[in-house]
This record gives sequence, structure tokens and C-alpha cells, in this order.
Amino acid sequence: MGKRLLLLTLTVYLYSCAPAQKIVVEEKPELQNEISYYEDTALNQLRSEFNEIFKDPAFSNAYWGVIVQSLETGEYIYRLNEHKSFIPASNTKLFTTAVALLKLGPEFRYKTYLYTDGEIKNGTLYGNLFIRGSGDPTISGRFTNGDVIKTFKDWADSLLKAGITRIYGDIIGDDNYFDDQYMGTGWAWDDETYWYSAHISALSFNDNCVDLEIYPGKKIGDPAIIKVNPNTNYVQIKNQVITVHPDSTTKIDFFRAPGTNIINVFGKISLKSKPYKESITVHNPTLYTVTVFKEVLESKGIKITGSPVDIDDTFIQPDYEKMKILASYESPPLSEIIKVINKRSQNFYAEQVFRTLGKIFGGEGSTEKSVEVVKNTLSQIGIPPDLISIYDGSGLSRLNLVTPFQILTLLNYMYKHEYFSYFYESLPIAGVDGTLETRMRKTRAQGNVRAKTGYVQYARALSGYIKTKDGEMLAFAMITNNYLVPTSVANTIQDIVCQRLAEFSRK
Repeated sequence: MGKRLLLLTLTVYLYSCAPAQKIVVEEKPELQNEISYYEDTALNQLRSEFNEIFKDPAFSNAYWGVIVQSLETGEYIYRLNEHKSFIPASNTKLFTTAVALLKLGPEFRYKTYLYTDGEIKNGTLYGNLFIRGSGDPTISGRFTNGDVIKTFKDWADSLLKAGITRIYGDIIGDDNYFDDQYMGTGWAWDDETYWYSAHISALSFNDNCVDLEIYPGKKIGDPAIIKVNPNTNYVQIKNQVITVHPDSTTKIDFFRAPGTNIINVFGKISLKSKPYKESITVHNPTLYTVTVFKEVLESKGIKITGSPVDIDDTFIQPDYEKMKILASYESPPLSEIIKVINKRSQNFYAEQVFRTLGKIFGGEGSTEKSVEVVKNTLSQIGIPPDLISIYDGSGLSRLNLVTPFQILTLLNYMYKHEYFSYFYESLPIAGVDGTLETRMRKTRAQGNVRAKTGYVQYARALSGYIKTKDGEMLAFAMITNNYLVPTSVANTIQDIVCQRLAEFSRK
């Protein structure tokens, strides 16, 4: 009690003194010692609390790896298994987006061109159209107010302005900027149907998915009504969803057999249900892209005698230096692309950027070269390449292994880098947006925590930045592996830790 009374007396005295008197008081060694004593006590109490939190019996069969550091003093606030390897899930995206910023810069933009090898005569193009992909993930409705085919409509308008109303030739999609490995190494085959496992391709459209909206029928027993966006013949929908009683629960699932574009939709939908929305992957995004483009051209009145074609199904080797560019598309800057990757945890975008790094800086748009580029860059910031395992850019692979200390090293480096603001602004904000929109609301952590979530089965991660009550900036990494309780329990522990850090004060 004597210590607390002395501290209270000191606090009152400091606030009541004039500035000159404060300097005199603060220079007294015994008072400095008392302040240090309180800081140590507060910090020790925080560490004791965290020790108890991470000993939760619900995780007795699991592992936690945690590290928290002050970015202002360099002091480690808390450490637990920080040098052990964990499956990081989507915390892998922190490495992908950071390296992309460092290597490409925040203003980097993708460019996709529409070429022709033919000539225009009397309104007819005698020759083929080529869409040459560069890895751009953004040709979709994400940056066009939901109009997924806007880019293709703009291109069609460009052709019409050039006087083209008929095309004697094929529409060829060139995806050779990347290799042909369309799924990440270590991905689960039974995830291939779902949007988070969309195929990787240098030529892509609408996140390489079709968007489905499912409505109940007019009465119980009727089949559901399914709308497809874009409205294309590229996919075939097999509707096995039945409308059920208003009090029933809606339960719908999907399956697309690998190598096909037949989408089976099955289950039940309540008569009073709101539209059920889901995005389902397509096979061969290159052929998907040129098929939809052809459909848009025809809807604009341009007649086409040829077919949509994947360049891999031809013997054509285009010489783009000699071809004419008819239209083009430029993506938003990388600073906006990484917001999609981190805030929404968008795997497809992450993989496209990952392969882009391999192509530009390794000479090949492959997993192998992309890993090499990322690891070489990480080695320059203090992360030894032989101590980290990276197999994809998104974290969907369970072969990825990182340590909390490596994540912290990355966060620390980016905090000091000139591109930090772009990196920081790409992260979800607790209680506000992205994958943290519904978490930590009505706490001091809301609007404060900027962090990347991560989830694959039995692995949950959260890493980023937080300010204490005193405004001290901290970096943290928290990962748990091998838990068997609901993931919401892991979320609760992470949220409690963040709230406690946000409330922490040394004063």
C-alpha cells in the first residue's frame, strides 16, 4: 500500500507543478525508480494475465504461438513459443503483400491488351482477336460498381468506334504469362468448387467465378430460382434446390466436378428466405474470359464467325510487336489491390500477385520462382529463407510454416518503411471492416486494431498493430494450431488479448 500511496502522491504532485518544477522533480532518481517500478508491475501483471489466458483448458491439446513488441522501445511485451513453426493460414498474405509493395511499389498497375493479327476492311476484321493476360486479378465488378462485364463492354465500344461490326476469326485468350499450375501447392481437392480456391491464371475474369443468386420458388415444393452473373452459357447449372416451409432453415451446397463447368446446386431454401448468394469457381478461366467477351460482343451487335479459344489449344505463336492494339485495360494501383487481399482475405488476388512476383523478378510465373523471390526478399529483412516454409501466396496451403517471431520481424520492418501507410491501410480494422468487421466492437480495440486474420481448419491466426491506452504502438502475432473447439473460442481469446493491450498503460 505504501508504494501505491507514493505513486498517487507523485501523480498529483506532477500534475500540479509548473513546467520548470516538473523538470526538477523528474530528475530525482528515487522518483524515476518509483515510475519504473510501476511500469514493471503493470507489465508483469499483463504478462501474468496472458499466461492464464493462453492456458485455457479448451486448448490443452493445441498450441499457441504469441509475440507482442513495442515498436517504440523495442521491448518485448509478451512471448510464448515465438520461435516455433505454425501453419499461418491467411497470415501468409502479410508476406505476399509486403513483398509486393517492396518489389513492385504501391503505384504498380497491371495492363491487359486486346490485339489483332488481321486487317479491317469495310467494317469487317479479317483476323483473330487476342486477349493477352498479364496476371491482372481485377477485371471484374469489384471496381466497377458491380458491373462484372464493364471492361468487355468498353472494349466492344472501342471496336464499334473503329468501325468493326463483323469479325472473321477467333477470339483467343493468351494466359502464357504464368505457367499452367492452376491450383496452389498443397491445396485441398475438395475445396476446388468454392470461391476461395479459384483457379490461378494469367488471364482471368470475375475472380474466375460465376456469382449465383438463389431465390425461393413461388410455393412450397417448387424448385428454387437461380440467377447467374455473368449471364453466360459457359457454365451449366443443375438445380436441385427445393423451396420449403417458411419456418424451415435454408441449407444449400454446391459441387463442380473437377475438369467440368457443370455446377450442381442442392439443398433447400425457406419460402421467406432472402436471396442466397455464393460464388463458384470455373474450370479454365482463360476460355471463360474469351467466351464471355464473345457473348458481350454479340450482344453489342458485332457478328463473329469464329470461336472462343484457349491459346494452349492452338499452334499459334503470336508476335505482339507486329500486332495492332485495339483496346486495353489498366488495373487500379497495387495499393488498392492489397486492400482486397488483406481486408477481404481474397485468396485469388493473393495468388495472382504472388505469381506476378515470380514472373517479373524470377523470369517465370510459377510457384517455384514466386517462392524464390519472396524468400530472397524476406532474407534481406532478417528472415532466413531456410527457416520459413512458403508454398503459396494466400495461405490456403497447409504446407506453409512460419513462426510468430518471423511475422513480427516483417511487421517491424514494414513499420519503419516508407510504404508503411499503404501496408497499414490494407489491414482489416477491428469492429469496422474486412474480416474483423464484427469483432471487438464496443471495446477500446475497436477502430484501433489493424490486423490480418487467418483460418484453415485447425489453425487460427491474428497479427498486426495496436495502440495502447498511452498511444504506444505495438506489433503482435498470435497463432493457434491443432485446436478442436469451435473457432469462435480462439477468436474470443485473441479479442480479449487485443482488448487488454488496448487498455494497457505504463503510467
